[in-house]
Amino acid sequence: MYRTALRHVRAHKGRLLMTMLAVLLGTAFVAGTLIFSDSIGQSAKDSVSNSYSRISVQVTDTAVNTDPDSGTGNPPGARSPLTESTVRRIAALPGTRSARGTVTGFAGLSDPHGDLIGSRGNTQGANWVPSADGQDPQYPMTQGTGPTSAGMIAIDRRTASDNDFKVGDTVRAAVNGPVLEMTVTGIFTTDDPRVRAGGSLVLFDTATAQRLYLEPGRYDSIQVVAKPGTSQNELRGDILPVVPHSGNITVKTGARLDADTAAQSRSSMSGMRNVLLAFAGIALFVGVFLIANTFTMLIAQRTRELALLRAIGASRRQITDSVLLEALLVGAGASVAGLVTGIGIGAALQGLMGSMGSHVSTSTPLVSPTTVLVTLLTGTTVTALAALPPALRASRVAPVAAMRGNDTPATHKSLVVRNSIGVALAGTGLALVLWGAVRGGSAGNLLVAGGAVSTLVGAFVLTPALSRPSIALAGPLCTWLFGISGTLARQNAVRNPRRTAATASALTVGITLISALTVLGASVTHAIDRQVTQNMRADYAVSALLSLPVAPTLLPAIARTPGVAAYSAMDDQRLRTGGKDLSVTGVDAKSFDQLIVPNMVSGSTTALRRGQILVDQDHVVNDGWSVGSTVPVTYPDGDSGRLTVGGVYQNSEVLGSVLMSRSVLSPHTTAPFYSTVLVKGVTGATASLQQALKDSTGDNPLINVRTKQQMRDHFSSQISLLLDAMYALLAMAVLIAVLGVVNTLALAVLERKREIGMLRAVGLSRSAVRRMVRLESVLIASFGAALGIAIGSFLAWAGVRLLSSTMTGLTTVFPYEQLAAYVAGAALVGLLAALWPARRAARLNVLDSIRTD
Repeated sequence: MYRTALRHVRAHKGRLLMTMLAVLLGTAFVAGTLIFSDSIGQSAKDSVSNSYSRISVQVTDTAVNTDPDSGTGNPPGARSPLTESTVRRIAALPGTRSARGTVTGFAGLSDPHGDLIGSRGNTQGANWVPSADGQDPQYPMTQGTGPTSAGMIAIDRRTASDNDFKVGDTVRAAVNGPVLEMTVTGIFTTDDPRVRAGGSLVLFDTATAQRLYLEPGRYDSIQVVAKPGTSQNELRGDILPVVPHSGNITVKTGARLDADTAAQSRSSMSGMRNVLLAFAGIALFVGVFLIANTFTMLIAQRTRELALLRAIGASRRQITDSVLLEALLVGAGASVAGLVTGIGIGAALQGLMGSMGSHVSTSTPLVSPTTVLVTLLTGTTVTALAALPPALRASRVAPVAAMRGNDTPATHKSLVVRNSIGVALAGTGLALVLWGAVRGGSAGNLLVAGGAVSTLVGAFVLTPALSRPSIALAGPLCTWLFGISGTLARQNAVRNPRRTAATASALTVGITLISALTVLGASVTHAIDRQVTQNMRADYAVSALLSLPVAPTLLPAIARTPGVAAYSAMDDQRLRTGGKDLSVTGVDAKSFDQLIVPNMVSGSTTALRRGQILVDQDHVVNDGWSVGSTVPVTYPDGDSGRLTVGGVYQNSEVLGSVLMSRSVLSPHTTAPFYSTVLVKGVTGATASLQQALKDSTGDNPLINVRTKQQMRDHFSSQISLLLDAMYALLAMAVLIAVLGVVNTLALAVLERKREIGMLRAVGLSRSAVRRMVRLESVLIASFGAALGIAIGSFLAWAGVRLLSSTMTGLTTVFPYEQLAAYVAGAALVGLLAALWPARRAARLNVLDSIRTD
């Protein structure tokens, strides 16, 4: 029996090609994801380890430098307890070889075209700390010297090389305020991981860096190097008593910094890896339909052979093992090829990151034993499980079946049982989805998720029953347009409901997810678009890139711009009330009504001028606030106070949850954080006013000046970017589904070889045969797409209902033209998938086909 299995694999390698290709693509996706994430993680780990190799202990003020790798840097004017006195006390310790105070923050450079270098937020500025010999060992100079006064700057070698910066050049640097014109005095080398990741690093003299990022004489961290013979832990113990006692001060050894950063790297990569593996799982799930369909058809074509084996003494177990062995051989071979292909995919992804400016991923692809084992086990296991049901059906072939034809349709009883199970699963799933959508909250999320799975499985089980009436609807149109070819295509499409179901279901999976994402994206885009339109009277929004605040020094320039009728900076702050954070936005109460139009539920916007606050409906529901309620708060500077609710407005993603007058808020903040400055023009939005606002902000590469339409486009583009990434990942599943259509039709042509020969013998032309096969493919693909759109749209509706509690004005929007385009696209895919099988069917020799045994 095992020799028989090997012979069948060799004999049917052409028929198994599409199955192997489906497994190959799925396993290559898995292997490529694991190799890519492992390689990037190892590169990042090596890079970070190098960056701390010279540091024994680092003292950090986390209040002003919460995330040095985030690219946001310190808030302007931030006050740190780490001073020059602290550096001197640490330097005087017996175990200290050297101690240097450091200041870091965001510093964006303009390239020769005026665009921001390193737009991902890893563009940094730091201070140059020369030792007695005039050199900073942290940043060795390859050309020129380090900066020694304001107006001087040094640039890392990679950034200088990429942008053709040379010593003596004048460059434009944006920190947070106006653009700085700086002279390049030196070019240095660095192993900073942010530079290796594609960012840039510039050095200021210490006094300039402190003025830009903190206050004169203050540092955000102190880097200490131990003397020979002093361990990192010993030095850390000596440092602890001499640093300021504050909950924001951390003292870590270099080894601990390496470990912490490596853990952060693994954590950041795990999210990306899990997402990619999830889509790889979807691709493999779609491949299951192809594998099961292929083995089902191959076994149906070998009914007589299997029956004869049973007749001469082969047991059911032997038949099952023989088919499973075939599947294992196919899965193992495809998995090995998938692993090799995955290495190429991993290397390609690293190359893609390199082309986007990242230099972290330049190492050789890392192929771990775990990756090899997971890839091989995944491919072989999926193939074997998909082939198990056909293998069990093959073992039940009775010896008497050797006297019958090959095409043995499913019994009425088996379809009744299948349909009953499908109705139960789909009905349960629909009920759970509806219940979860109505209930909402975390419990509703679980109900909808469970119901979605049950609905999908139930739909797959019911697909044979659904295919007959659905495809029959297209019967008259096919006959009217294509005559006998259309009639035969419709009959062939519903002849074997199981086969049609398996072929269509593979496409249904991908279209379900794509259509659900499309409806969700259209609904969210519509809601945000409506909020921008309804809640904004301002003509322009001035904001900074990378979530940076607009510098306070820019406000007078904006106010003096010719053509500005009113403006207001939006100051985002966090207060404390009832033991939890309260996000508030400070606005100019005098110009508020000219710029913003909240949808008021109760109270009035004039309450802002009386020093009262406006809150959204979430605070009414969750906190029980209403007009007249008094809220005790603690301000950022530590002062306490009480605020009175003067109005309630509908929730808005644009406005935030609490609005208050900046005249009340500003005296109690440590530093403003102007996320946006809204501007109203005297004559509305004009191109001249937009250009004037850009000029007034110093033509800063960090500053955006957007019209209302551009704001809407900005929100839409972010959603579109996310959707495009999801569509690209789902393309693999759709490709495998297309391979399933090709494989099914190719095997169906072989199975119906005699029938096609008879049709040719009675006068059906070759073109009519090609048309028949193509139409059959189009009908199956269109049915699968239509079913996927129906399920996806329903699940998207439930998702919108769940999200509506967190996003005001969110309603389900069905982009009918786009959904119809998916059906048309599926039909086109079906047509293209049938080209080769249709050509093969038309070229069959009539006499050879008729005498096929």
